[in-house]
Amino acid sequence: MKSTTSSHTGSAISVVAFLFASGCVLLIGGCAQRQVKAKRFPWSTFAYTRPIAPPPVTEEMGDSDLLADVALDVVPPPSTLVLARDVPPRPRVALNPAASSESGSKPEVPQIAPQLTPAEANAAKQQTTQSVSVAEHNLGSAEGKSLNAAQQDLASKVRSFLAEAREAAQRGDWTRARNAAKKAEVLSQELANSL
Repeated sequence: MKSTTSSHTGSAISVVAFLFASGCVLLIGGCAQRQVKAKRFPWSTFAYTRPIAPPPVTEEMGDSDLLADVALDVVPPPSTLVLARDVPPRPRVALNPAASSESGSKPEVPQIAPQLTPAEANAAKQQTTQSVSVAEHNLGSAEGKSLNAAQQDLASKVRSFLAEAREAAQRGDWTRARNAAKKAEVLSQELANSL
C-alpha cells in the first residue's frame, strides 16, 4: 500500500511542477493579445527628417581647441609597390633581337609528316599534281566574271588551299600536299558549278 501512495505523490508533484513552469512561461512571455507592437513610421516621414547639427562654437565657449590633446598614432599602410612574395621571382630571359628579326614575323612550327614508301610518295605526287591542275583550271574559269560574296569566299579558300599544297610539296610532305590540293579541287568544282 505504501508503493501506491508514493506513486500518487510523485505524479502530484510532477503535475504541480508542470503547472508552475507553464505559469512562469506565461508571465515572462505576456499575453499574446496584449503584446505591444513597435511603433511603425511610414517611409514618407523619413523624407522630412533632418539630422541634429551640433551647436556652433561661440566666443563664450572659449578659444581653446577641443581636440588639442588628442593625438593619433596611426602606422602608415605598407607601400603598394612592395609586395611580399612567398616564392622567388621567375628569371627573366632576354630576347635576342637579331634572332627575332631574321626569322620574320612568326617562328617556324615543326610539322610531323608520316613516312611514306616510295610508291606511296609517287602516288601522292600524282594525285597532288592532278588536283592542283583541276583546281587552277576551275579557278581560271572564274577569272574576269563578277562574283557574288559566296563565290568570292570560295575563290579565296581555293587560293589558300593551293598555296598550302605548294608549300607542303616544297617541304616534301606529300600527304599534307595531297589533302590540301584535294580540298582546293572540291571547292573549285563547287565554284565552277555556281557560275
